[in-house]
Amino acid sequence: MKLPSCAAVLMPSVLFASLAGAFGASAAQAAQAADAGALPSVNMEATVKAAQIDPRRPDSTLTPGAKASVLLVERALSDESFLDAKWVDGYFGTTTVTAYANYQKSLGLTGLNANGLPGKTSLTKLGAGRFKVTNAIAPGARVSTGGFVVSTRTRNMLAEAKRLLGRDLKLDQGSYNPGGDPTSAGTHDGGGVVDISVKGMSSANRTAAVRALRLVGFAAWLRNPQQDDWPWHIHAAAISDTDLSGQAQHQIGDYYLGRNGLAGRGPDDGPKVTIRTWEEYQRR
Repeated sequence: MKLPSCAAVLMPSVLFASLAGAFGASAAQAAQAADAGALPSVNMEATVKAAQIDPRRPDSTLTPGAKASVLLVERALSDESFLDAKWVDGYFGTTTVTAYANYQKSLGLTGLNANGLPGKTSLTKLGAGRFKVTNAIAPGARVSTGGFVVSTRTRNMLAEAKRLLGRDLKLDQGSYNPGGDPTSAGTHDGGGVVDISVKGMSSANRTAAVRALRLVGFAAWLRNPQQDDWPWHIHAAAISDTDLSGQAQHQIGDYYLGRNGLAGRGPDDGPKVTIRTWEEYQRR
């Protein structure tokens, strides 16, 4: 009886390590690479989207395309004792948002870095040995545009909206402005949110500006003085910016659910477009 060769009975990870060692990589590095390749994936884009929409739902409908990733995150939170096992259901509602915020705080994160949205740093740490993170999102560094502070992601989105519109968009208020405008109800406390002047714009131009902003990934609305104590302006919140304040997260969830982002939760009053994030727009 002919016995199989040693190579034929080696486990895949051991064989990979042996081959890698022959080319100069250590067995430990090769085994780590093999293990990482076997880990399931958490789609960060889908997970962050669910964390914005699910808390605003009137029911337990799951965000399309997010269930598998959310389940992995919830199981990890449960393993770390931040989430009761009964809430591991693929629904990133308020209980899961709170659990994730507490996990972020356990890492020593504070402020916007502990807002309950899965940021790249915290999600990667939670996934160590459990899952790998794909489709990562990052707001980028804070920069100045038009005299206001925004993230590089927001700046790039505004630049593309301007290109589509064929005209400049002047900001009235930027991001990272805690307490800067009481009528904003905290939406500008974090990143991704801007107010845009409509001075000198016709009604048609105002609508076109809102449409351009929506096309590139903003939840955007034309605001008028009848709604609150503010002048005519466009309010825009960048979908899936992981620096969003809690109030801005709620506005984006409302936008996906066909609402106008105001406290009264009226119906959406802006131009209808296919809702996309900035990353989805870039891949279209």
